[in-house]
Amino acid sequence: MATLEDVLSTIDAEQGAALDRLFALLAIPSVSAVPANFPDCARAADWLAHELDDLGFEAARHDTPGRPMVVGSAKAKTRDAPSLLFYGHYDVQPADPLELWTTPPFEPRLADGPNGKRILGRGACDDKGQLMTFLEACRAFRRNGGLPCNVTVLFEGEEETGSPSLPAFLTANAKALKADLALVCDTGMWDAATPAITTMLRGLAYEEVTLHAANRDLHSGLYGGAAINPIRVLARILADLHDANGAVTLPGFYDGVEELPEDVAEQWRGLDFDDDKFLGDVGLSVPAGEKGRTALEMIWSRPTCDVNGIVGGYTGAGAKTVLPAKASAKISFRLVGKQNPERIVQSFRAFVKARLPADVRAEFGSHSSSPAITLPANSEAVRRASRALEAEWGRPAALIGSGGSIPVVGSLKRELGMDSLMVGFGLADDNLHSPNEKYELTSFHKGARSWARILAALAA
Repeated sequence: MATLEDVLSTIDAEQGAALDRLFALLAIPSVSAVPANFPDCARAADWLAHELDDLGFEAARHDTPGRPMVVGSAKAKTRDAPSLLFYGHYDVQPADPLELWTTPPFEPRLADGPNGKRILGRGACDDKGQLMTFLEACRAFRRNGGLPCNVTVLFEGEEETGSPSLPAFLTANAKALKADLALVCDTGMWDAATPAITTMLRGLAYEEVTLHAANRDLHSGLYGGAAINPIRVLARILADLHDANGAVTLPGFYDGVEELPEDVAEQWRGLDFDDDKFLGDVGLSVPAGEKGRTALEMIWSRPTCDVNGIVGGYTGAGAKTVLPAKASAKISFRLVGKQNPERIVQSFRAFVKARLPADVRAEFGSHSSSPAITLPANSEAVRRASRALEAEWGRPAALIGSGGSIPVVGSLKRELGMDSLMVGFGLADDNLHSPNEKYELTSFHKGARSWARILAALAA
């Protein structure tokens, strides 16, 4: 019988071939937001289906109204093994602005970095490098007698454009995708030497509001003072969304928000997070959120309201004395605990309408909505994965939160009733969604070894 050490040795011996496979996938410009790249998305899906087939999975590409899904399944070598669903996405962000890349974004290569070799290219971390760590672990098990768990994989091609086809696909394929636990590798480590399990994800409600006033833009010399300016109205409403202490003023906004459990707070304090460095790295110095909260609390366990963009009037070069007919803003709410996205949206719209003066009307649009997710830190899956990660990295895994949102985690819970174990090997400086994206070679190599250990631990 092959042992876990045999599997790990196979991963070590296959590093060169594993990099070749990753580079082949990275070279496909599967940008889901650009119609010209839609054929490349289909090509990436076919490539992954072929790889899964080579690993002994029953795999197929499934076309959707958008980009294809790839689903593959393989049985464990033993009876009564747990069933796992692994999720990853093969689509990537656009590479623009191209002139800021030091190497071509879809010509992957190795380069030297402060921590050793690193993999350069769009998708190196988000999410092709991450999903390939799992496939390389599966490959090593296959070469040593078979998988220890029943594994289904789901690779999506629209994650970077909001996953519009995913909910319907999950519902239509619920029987085939249902498992004991979902595995999601779209997160990161605490630092380059410390693995992490993400147990908290903030939810999201993203609204756009446009205020309409006059039936056309007006000359400010002829109408200024007499005509209402929607920019002024919008600015006042946006300013009213926070009080002097940084708290959000929407009625009912904090319903469902609970204080951080003391054991979790203590674990976070042990991470030795440097508030000053966190803000100093981006040219800031003072936390701007709720008074009395640490920066780590603000980005992981507290809800927020942020204006992401404002448009109104003349914004070109030079001057144009105009009173605009309309003004708009995009506002995102990061949610925690049991906050209800729909109620937040309703409260926001009522808040805006209550502050509209005569002759101004509001038009609303929603861009995204998902609840927060919390995985119990003392669950059996987290405990087993923590031991496996500590065995690989030589230090305890940090149980962390994430300020961002991963919509699929909410979809898997809502559509299939499944919890997700979120383990990833990205780092804060991997330049996700930015030029010069990279993935540490250590993350790729030890990521595959980590998944091998986690699979063995979940099967034990």
